[in-house]
Amino acid sequence: MTAITRNIGSLSVSAIGFGAMPLSFGRNEIPDHEQALATVHAALDAGITLIDTADMYAPSWDTMGHNEKIVAEGLRTWSGDRSRVVVASKGGIVRGPGKDGEKESSGRDGSAAYLRSALEKTLANLGTDTVDLYYWHRPDRSIRYAEAVEALATFQQEGLIREVGISNANVEEIDVAVEVLGQGGLAAVQNQFNPTYFHTSRGELTHCAEVGAAFVPWGPLGGTGGGAAAVGERVPPVAEVAAAHDVSPQQVVLAWEISLGDHVIPIPGASRPASVTDSAAAMELQLSDEELATLNRIIE
Repeated sequence: MTAITRNIGSLSVSAIGFGAMPLSFGRNEIPDHEQALATVHAALDAGITLIDTADMYAPSWDTMGHNEKIVAEGLRTWSGDRSRVVVASKGGIVRGPGKDGEKESSGRDGSAAYLRSALEKTLANLGTDTVDLYYWHRPDRSIRYAEAVEALATFQQEGLIREVGISNANVEEIDVAVEVLGQGGLAAVQNQFNPTYFHTSRGELTHCAEVGAAFVPWGPLGGTGGGAAAVGERVPPVAEVAAAHDVSPQQVVLAWEISLGDHVIPIPGASRPASVTDSAAAMELQLSDEELATLNRIIE
């Protein structure tokens, strides 16, 4: 399949990416190693050229980097052209041993020192000298927002990352990042957005178009734990359009989301080859203006 492409800064990627998190982390049982690699390969075979990972996607605190290593191995063992694939990773979330009976602890650290340490580990996990796209994962309210963005700008100047992104950011934080990086310097904003969760990200989706950044919805189908699987039941208009086209409700959601702007690049997660192949097929699904208008009313 030849996928339609979109831009993330200087990078060209498929209009739908692959969120690799379910291969290592989440509410559902993670797949075995063979299935995980098969899922990465299926995404690539289906024409997806953007893979999203993060250092903290791991079964436990002491296996940080698990997902990045799977992505790296999946790319290394794939028979296709690796040069056209963009890998995005994230840093800034801390996981550690728990206290007072807790299984583990978690926190955020956006300091330049921590982000550099995290990035160096990511580079090693991915087996590369440069990360294509690197996000600050979540805001650390103990520091100035600009401080972490300044650190990412430094890493970019050093050639450690190609493009800079921020994740889970509001409009004000997007503007801070643009101020630090300069117009066009912020490549992407990755926020939660789907038909049942959009109230805190609709403005950010619009604002990203205004500042020239890609908007990358995470959890675009409703998230793990059943949300994605039941999206048709939870959003009846989606089920109706899916039935009319004889496709899955998930395909309809993704096709609708990429219609919201040329800067919108959803990254549905998957832990099975069949799931990611179905998601990729949304890039070929043509919805009518009437159907899109019906779906747009969901977020009005």
